[in-house]
Amino acid sequence: MQDIITIIISVLSATGILGIGTKAILHRLKRQETRQKAVELGVQALLRDRMLHNYNKYMELGYAPIFAKENFENMYQQYHGLGGNGVMTQLHTAFMELPTDKETDK
Repeated sequence: MQDIITIIISVLSATGILGIGTKAILHRLKRQETRQKAVELGVQALLRDRMLHNYNKYMELGYAPIFAKENFENMYQQYHGLGGNGVMTQLHTAFMELPTDKETDK
């Protein structure tokens, strides 16, 4: 009988410890998930800011060199990869239609 009580107490103790450990792990995972989401949203916001900056800059110039278009395209793809909405699609289309060279007066 003593052995059965010892086994029952051991099982209940182990279950309690496992429960506490599981709770701590789940809390840590939730905290990491929250931080990861914040990092993704922050990167997305920075990409959006840089695309808007480049869009305004090169629209004012009236052209965008190839390197600027490649950079804009890369930012646009990463922005959407992070779940960016379609708001930037119209700006992307207009930006990519800019000539690559400054038009010279003839």
